[in-house]
Amino acid sequence: MGRDVNKSAASSLTAKGPAAKGPAAKGPAARGPAAKGPVAKGAMLDRFGRAITYLRISVTDRCNLQCRYCATLADEAPLARKDLLSFEEITEVTEAAVALGVRKVRLTGGEPLMRRDVEALMWMLAALPGVEDFAMTTNGVLLADHAYALADAGLQRINVHLDTVNPQRYSSLTSGGDLGRVLAGIEAARAAGLAPIKLNCVVSEFSAESDAQEVADFAAQNGLEVRIIRRMNLATGDFWIVEGGAGGDCRRCDRLRLSCDGIVRPCLFSDLGFSVRELGAERALRQAVDEKPERGAPCPREGLAHRAGGIRGIGG
Repeated sequence: MGRDVNKSAASSLTAKGPAAKGPAAKGPAARGPAAKGPVAKGAMLDRFGRAITYLRISVTDRCNLQCRYCATLADEAPLARKDLLSFEEITEVTEAAVALGVRKVRLTGGEPLMRRDVEALMWMLAALPGVEDFAMTTNGVLLADHAYALADAGLQRINVHLDTVNPQRYSSLTSGGDLGRVLAGIEAARAAGLAPIKLNCVVSEFSAESDAQEVADFAAQNGLEVRIIRRMNLATGDFWIVEGGAGGDCRRCDRLRLSCDGIVRPCLFSDLGFSVRELGAERALRQAVDEKPERGAPCPREGLAHRAGGIRGIGG
């Protein structure tokens, strides 16, 4: 894998269009009727005509890094193991979601590889008829040790958080993280056949920032894809469309989120949540779809307090 990562990207990811003009809540990307397109057969439709076909599953609220934009969570105690959904419960919810039209499943965290024996869960989910796209988002620190087992279990592709390819900057941004382990994990994932590999790069404001440009250069040299994610703010409701991805475009939102403690959330920027343990999987899923807001809104800090595990427990 090429390591010449300190030059500017040959083809820069400059900010373009509404994705770079400010919060999606204030720009054209988040307004107006839901974007029309082909509707998946049997898919659930929300009140705005959006087909819900994507389930993001947080399997843990634990993480082995302390990135600056998660710094407010450093003092929050992780959930007790008994509060986490078991693998059997996660599989039950996913099976119900697939029966209702979900076709894309992604495991998140926290850091999903911090969940003990997570490969066993992947075997269970990959075996479900109807799961067409099975992915995971990881910070990559533990990936080298797991890549082949993940591929064997049925995982198809991964996204890796990578905000810089400068070792000193990476250590600073992550409170001591080792960039070398992440790069080794990316190489192991490619060798294991996980593809495509996408890099999630968080920026303060623009994709023209030097760290993002170097990540883009690294990706170009190594045949990887890049998604530029402007730092969001749950309290103020500020978020932007992801460059190179679909996140943040409320008109086309097709996702639900399952928190690691069993709450189905229709939107990251919403305090609405429906417990699968109290309501049952199908009812919780249907209610989340029925109550899915047209777009995200501010979530005051006091409103976030009742979210067990915070943002890590929901999965970003």
